[in-house]
Amino acid sequence: MTPHPNPEVGAAVKAADRAHVFHSWSAQELIDPLAVAGAEGSYFWDYDGKRYLDFTSGLVYTNIGYQHPKVVAAIQEQAAHLTTFAPAFAIEARSEAARLIAERTPGDLDKIFFTNGGADAVEHAVRMARLHTGRPKVLSAYRSYHGGTQQAVNLTGDPRRWASDSAAAGVVHFWAPFLYRSRFYAETEEQECARALEHLETTIAFEGPGTVAAIVLETIPGTAGIMVPPPGYLAGVREICDRYGIVFVLDEVMAGFGRTGEWFAAGLSGVVPDLMTFAKGVNSGYVPLGGVAVSGAIAETFARRPYPGGLTYSGHPLACAAAVATIRVMAEEDVVGQARRLGENVVGPALRELAERHPSVGEVRGVGMFWALELVKDRETREPLVPYNATGEANAPMAAFGAAAKRHGLWPFINMNRTHVVPPCNVSEAELKEGLAALDAALGVADEYTR
Repeated sequence: MTPHPNPEVGAAVKAADRAHVFHSWSAQELIDPLAVAGAEGSYFWDYDGKRYLDFTSGLVYTNIGYQHPKVVAAIQEQAAHLTTFAPAFAIEARSEAARLIAERTPGDLDKIFFTNGGADAVEHAVRMARLHTGRPKVLSAYRSYHGGTQQAVNLTGDPRRWASDSAAAGVVHFWAPFLYRSRFYAETEEQECARALEHLETTIAFEGPGTVAAIVLETIPGTAGIMVPPPGYLAGVREICDRYGIVFVLDEVMAGFGRTGEWFAAGLSGVVPDLMTFAKGVNSGYVPLGGVAVSGAIAETFARRPYPGGLTYSGHPLACAAAVATIRVMAEEDVVGQARRLGENVVGPALRELAERHPSVGEVRGVGMFWALELVKDRETREPLVPYNATGEANAPMAAFGAAAKRHGLWPFINMNRTHVVPPCNVSEAELKEGLAALDAALGVADEYTR
């Protein structure tokens, strides 16, 4: 689709937004949201006709890009047939979406509880774990994000938690492995893995194993920096959970549905959790949908005992129809395989080449269409490009880097000292190379702040 400039309409959209829309995670008077006129595939554009290659996939959810015609048609057909229906009934779109998801989840995660998104999926996974075990505490990692609702944001291990954390949610945080900024003085992946597992088990011992209901981990942490866990770590957590009767919850909201070159990132390690949350890529974000995939043992807990939770729009027909169409498109077009191949053959090698030339790049890490560059002032000391949770003038280097990317037609995903490379999983090789060239130019600006 060719963008057609219409700045008058854009100005009206912007004015209404500024007058009436209350934006998330923002100081309302300090933001300047772009007015978006349209989107297609890997691109979106503003009302001035400027196109941007979207290296954010929305909020890491348009795994098959914007406006895929088969998914749009499925939503239209479902709306004409049955727009909505209460969750207590069996309807075709909901049943088929659950079946297709269960076919792709690991192990015996065959029951699907539908939610409206990722945060409430995490909320319900924690509730299920507590009811299943009769225990109150939940462990989660620093450098993590699990959602913005009350329990989910308390589980989160980054600064977005601070304003809502009253230390009364039954959450205990621990350090997960991250060799580049190791909390365990490790020098190898093997040391980092072993010491992180020892730290986790010690934390459980001091908290009291009989008080811990669940350990909640992102299979690969997303906005916290895409830190792929070292080999053996998730298997080690699985063993610890089994030993102490703790429910293992994997959060696949961001990493699931092809993002890592697997249907679910758990497939990279072969580990099967007891509960697994999903959202985002399940229907490429076209209609809000999330859920919890439930193991047989936990499903049995509620076989004759009512599960005390639900949502008015659980398994909404339009959202489920979009999920059915998205999963079928991903299978037909081998989107998962494409993400894996492009990650291995294009993105990984290109980012490592950029790192060699740009002193602002401290580390490259990722898999599939799920990558991050750690930006630093000094490669030797690994001093971050900006301080932790920097704002205002302290964040100027990252702001300058982001502005440079946009000038070159690339919409970046920036969080603290990282820029993420998370385009749609079915992005073309030509589009990737275009985006990587723009990233190369923007990194030149970041280099100006190094020493």
